[in-house]
Amino acid sequence: MKAQSGSRFTQVLRWGALLALGLGYSVLAHHTAAAATPDAFSALVAVTPLAVLALVMAWRSPHRPALLALWLAACAALYGVSGWLVTHFQGVFLLEHVGVNSLLCLAFGKSLWAGRTPLVTGFARLVHRTVSPALLSYTRAVTWAWTLYFGGVSLLSLLLFWLAPITVWSTFANLLGLPLLALMFAVEYAVRCFVLPAEDRAGPLEAIRAYRQASSDATAHHP
Repeated sequence: MKAQSGSRFTQVLRWGALLALGLGYSVLAHHTAAAATPDAFSALVAVTPLAVLALVMAWRSPHRPALLALWLAACAALYGVSGWLVTHFQGVFLLEHVGVNSLLCLAFGKSLWAGRTPLVTGFARLVHRTVSPALLSYTRAVTWAWTLYFGGVSLLSLLLFWLAPITVWSTFANLLGLPLLALMFAVEYAVRCFVLPAEDRAGPLEAIRAYRQASSDATAHHP
């Protein structure tokens, strides 16, 4: 019991630290993106998320040495074009925001094609041993909802960047990004509790545990 409580406490601390880090970066990115004068620090803040994500993926890859070498080469290339990055740092922020949301929109949308399993249905199968017809229909609808959400965020981001002051765009992209995502999760969970029977519902923690377990199993069976 103590070990289980300790594990839960560690998970809470880990997720709390990640949330604090995300919120802190959001505020920093907002103030940086809205700055009138470009500088090297602005460019560094803009490229940091992609650099860190690429480093984590390289470190976790079975081809770690080759990908780490590629990562170092990419960092050297970015340093070589640092002057361009400084001049266009706001465009880098836009590219990251629109790029991430567009890729998520594409991932959810492609899973809705004929013959494929909707992405949210796949997540549900990690939690539930069997997927009822009601849950199957619901998860397909939720996959559509996430597709439209990420597509709408991408489109609105582009429109605000082109038509509104940079401060307005940065507020939407950097400050409201996490709250809007949390609101989307909250609304979806409320709808889930309203339209699905109790046996077909799963909370966020159950979904996270199932996903981590599936990831661990996949890693264990990786040749």
